[in-house]
Amino acid sequence: MSSNGAGRSATRLVNVGHGNVVVAEQIVAIVALDSLPVKRLIESAKGSTKLVDATNGRRTRAVIVTGSDHLILSSLEPATLAQRLLTEKGPAGD
Repeated sequence: MSSNGAGRSATRLVNVGHGNVVVAEQIVAIVALDSLPVKRLIESAKGSTKLVDATNGRRTRAVIVTGSDHLILSSLEPATLAQRLLTEKGPAGD
């Protein structure tokens, strides 16, 4: 039996910096901002509701791509986010 009742499993959240969290199961990719294709992807998402800026005014270092095609900008390094994601999700196959 689940701890939050009604047979629902707990939603796992990943801290993406500055008090912002993302549902771990929705994360498809974490990419660095240093490539031109990623920068183009961000430019095409600007002005839409698919771009979420979670940098709190700091320099963007990583882009999180979700299953709903949202792009989340983070000021944390991709390796830091990946480590947090692995910690939240547990080992592969879990």
